[in-house]
Formats: sequence, C-alpha cells, structure tokens
Amino acid sequence: MFKTLKSAMAPTHSRQQVLLFRLTLFFIIAALIYFFYWLFYARHYVSTDNAYVNGNVIPVTALVGGTIVAVDVNDTSYVHTGQPLVRLDDTDRQIAYANAKAELALTLRQTQQLYIKNKGLLATIKQRQLNLKQASLDLKRRQQAIHVGGISQEELNHAQDAFQIQSSLLTNAQVEWRANNALINGVAIREHPNVKKAITNLREAYLNLIRTTIKAPISGYIAKRSAQIGQVVAPGNPLMAIVPLEELWVDANFKERQLRDIKAGQKVTLHADVYGHSVTYHGWVYGFSGGTGTAFSLLPAQNATGNWIKIVQRLPVRIALNPAELRQHPLRIGLSMEVTVDRSSMITSQPTINYANSTTIFKDLDAGVDKVIDDLFQKNLHQPSEEDDMYLITPQGKPLQ
Repeated sequence: MFKTLKSAMAPTHSRQQVLLFRLTLFFIIAALIYFFYWLFYARHYVSTDNAYVNGNVIPVTALVGGTIVAVDVNDTSYVHTGQPLVRLDDTDRQIAYANAKAELALTLRQTQQLYIKNKGLLATIKQRQLNLKQASLDLKRRQQAIHVGGISQEELNHAQDAFQIQSSLLTNAQVEWRANNALINGVAIREHPNVKKAITNLREAYLNLIRTTIKAPISGYIAKRSAQIGQVVAPGNPLMAIVPLEELWVDANFKERQLRDIKAGQKVTLHADVYGHSVTYHGWVYGFSGGTGTAFSLLPAQNATGNWIKIVQRLPVRIALNPAELRQHPLRIGLSMEVTVDRSSMITSQPTINYANSTTIFKDLDAGVDKVIDDLFQKNLHQPSEEDDMYLITPQGKPLQ
C-alpha cells in the first residue's frame, strides 16, 4: 500500500519541479531582458510628469491717468503689435496740448523780440559812437580856438559837457546791449533756453495725448482683462495681459538625483495631457533655474531651526520647444506635460527662437509733433532761418557775418 501511495505522488512532485523550474527560468529571462533594456536604453533616459507649460505674460498698463471710454478687446482675442486696446478720455489732454502750442507760439514771439532788440541796440551803439566822435572833434576845435580868442570860455564848457553826455550815452547803450546779449548768448532762436523749454512742454503734452490710446506692445492673446468702461485708472495700473503663444516653453521639475547627467542641449521628447500620446513634441534642454522651488518661495524653509526633515528638492529645468510643432499643435500656459530627456544625445542645431524681449511701439512716439513745431516756427517767426543769422551775436559781442 505504501508503495502504491509513493508511486501516485511521484508525478505530482515532478510536475511541481517542472513548474518551479519554468517560473525560475521565466524570471531569469525577464531579469535579463530588463537588464539589457536598462543597459542599452532605459539608463540613458530620465522622465518626469511634474512639468508644465510656461511663457511670457506681457502686462498692459496705463501710461497716463484718466477715465476709460472704450475697450476694444476681450479675453481670448488675438491682437497684433500696435493695435489699439483701450482708449481714455482725452479732453484734458487736448486742452493741455492746445495750451502748450500757444505757449510755444508766445515764447517764439517774445524771444524774437530779444534778437530784434539786440539789432536795434547795435545800431544805437553805432550812432552813439558817431555822436561821440563828432563831440570829440568839436571839443578839439574849440580848445584850439580859445587860445586865439575865437570863442568864449562858456562855449568851450558847452563843448566839454556835450562830449561827456555823448560818452555817457555810449556807455549806457553798451551796458544795455550787453544785458540783452546775455539773454541771447550767441545761440539761434531754436536753441534758446526759453524756446527749448516750450518745445519740451509741447512734446510732453503731445505724448500725454497720444498715450490716452493704449496699444498692444506685442502680438498675442488677451488674458486677465480687468479694464472696464468708466473705470478711472492711474499710471501703472494693470489693465490686461498679452500672451504670445508662439513663444512657450516647458518647466520640468526634476528631482535632485535625476539632474546628475542632464546637460543643456540634450534632446527631449514631450507629451501634453491635452493631446495625449497621439502628439509628440520634440525639444531640447535650454537651461537650469538658479534655485529650487522652495528657495524662491514666499516662505522659504528654515532648515537651521527646530526639527529637520529632509525633503527631496526639485529644480526647474527649462525645455525649449520646436516652434513648427508648437504652431501645428498649440499649447496654453499651465498645461501639464510628460517630459523625457535623452541623456545620450545632443542636438546638432537649435531652431531659432525669438522670445519677446523688446517692443517698438514706444519708439518715436513724439515724431508727429515735429511738423507741428515747424509750423509754429513758420507762423510766428519772420523768415526764421535768415532772421536767426541776422540777429545772432557771438559771445565776443560781434555780429555773425
């Protein structure tokens, strides 16, 4: 009976050994496959799903104060560089601009009087010099005539008095000319300090008027619009933001231990949760943040006080995206991404990426006022180019030829 039981258990024991052998062989093969997979592929890649789309958020602010009378855009609207966004009531600015033009016109006329007066004083000096020369000749003749009894002493005294009077008149004219010439100081009318101040005031009034229309500094989509009709704003108040969606990147937050072999220029593949794995983006490591997230937080960790618990830190790594792929499959700031960095390869050439670092809409804003200034010169000066030279006196007191 014992032999019969032993013979019955033998096949079962044999099957268990075979099953155990097969399982052992399976795990060994699986381990070898994973080892070779890791050796030749996986160890070169590092991934994280703690990554988000980021980009420039360009603030639009008021340059001058006033009341909003029109808002021409809404959230999600696409705007082009220089497109009007908000208009402020410009009544006060129009009045200030008109006053500045009148002030410049008046200053030009008053300043021109200094040059005309200077010319008149030069003519007076010349006349006084002739009168003094004549008085000097008369005095000499009378001094000679008195020795031969040709004139009386009283007549000689009158000649001496006339000479002194003409000398005093010449001195007074010269002093008055020097005082008036000091106000001119050898410059043309356009370079006169009073005129330059009036021109500056006109430019300022013109700029304040132009700035009542707030324009887009860059092309992009409107976001965070807070401007409303009737709202009173002050210079610097935020009105909305513009997001240029063609200039996005990804901030991938890698753990400290993952950063060891990551270098700028390495290839990166990315997938956005909004598209899933059906869309693959290609990029490269653009650079590393200057500190971890906690280092720049509002309340950084105080590791030197109290009980200390080590927390694995994450460092933001900027990933540049291929502009062509970004145009084909647009992203939005804040979307989640899956990032995989290939630490074994480097990109050979980087596509050109022009991030929004400058705008030209504020350049030469006052260019339009130049024609206004020229018109005011033309209307309020008599032949200004010739008159300036005619009345211009050098610092040495000699008229320019």
